[in-house]
Amino acid sequence: MMSDQAFDPTNHQLTHVPKNAFLNECVRVKVVNIFPLKTSRPAVKESHKYQQILASIQDVGLVEPPVVTPAPGGNGHYFLLDGHLRIEALKDLAELEVDCLVAPDDDTYSYNKRTNRLSAVQSNKMIVRAMERGVSAERLGKALGLSPLTIKQKFRLLNGICEEAIALLSDTNCPSNVFNLLRQMKPLRQIEAAELMVGNKNLSVMFAKALLAATPPDQLAIQRKIQPEQQVSAESIARLERELAALQMQIKTVEDDYGPDVLHLTVIKGYLTKLLANAAIVRWLARHQPEYLKEFQSIAELTELPWGTDRSEAVPLEPATEPTMDDTHRTLST
Repeated sequence: MMSDQAFDPTNHQLTHVPKNAFLNECVRVKVVNIFPLKTSRPAVKESHKYQQILASIQDVGLVEPPVVTPAPGGNGHYFLLDGHLRIEALKDLAELEVDCLVAPDDDTYSYNKRTNRLSAVQSNKMIVRAMERGVSAERLGKALGLSPLTIKQKFRLLNGICEEAIALLSDTNCPSNVFNLLRQMKPLRQIEAAELMVGNKNLSVMFAKALLAATPPDQLAIQRKIQPEQQVSAESIARLERELAALQMQIKTVEDDYGPDVLHLTVIKGYLTKLLANAAIVRWLARHQPEYLKEFQSIAELTELPWGTDRSEAVPLEPATEPTMDDTHRTLST
């Protein structure tokens, strides 16, 4: 919903009048009269997402209408705001017309940036509800582009997981395999492991395996027999827990300091770049302080923070916007 301002004569104040983001009813539009605002790559039709959309439309029809906005000049032509893969699937299925939501305003941002992805917990609840209402695994698999075996695995995903752990992971992008590892722990350990994963913002399967390996035998759902050579002493587990706690403190410290440090470096870099553009200053530094000049030039030429040996780990450094002398002095003083 959007809003416009209108004058209310009774109280002499501006009031906000709600404005519909879409027309009240869908409009039947010819597929050939819908023009996408971006070109899809040919390889997108080989993706799993596209195959799921295609299978869903074939089996149950179009669930979510595409969003369009009228093209300038009218004549029944529209620009496509959201639903590019759905339109491509309709073209492949030789559909001639489609019901569309019509937006008066051309806004392509919200549909892609303000989207909540379906989590593993939400997917499980959706499948459980459908199967409890009599929908077969074969029908669901055909509609979602998945095998019946995968549907049954998703149906049993939360079996053996306590409600508290489910609540902690319900809104996270947690992989399904993590729940298979949590199932091997007792409820209290499941809650503790879920809190550690959420607190560390690490929902990977490897981290869950590490937590399972560090779980004491009395906190496992089924105590496994450990060979003598695989026995982990209580001292080793206690040391691992202390190191993990210390690492969490270090991560927290880095998170608190990272933003201000990068801001200071960005301001300094911008100021030095402007300073080294003065030929007289460069000549004076080269004559009297050559070591300072070398360091200043290396900072001014910095474009990213090369953390780690892999170039993919480098963090881009945004250029500063005309820092002032006062900004730099305040930064250097800190």
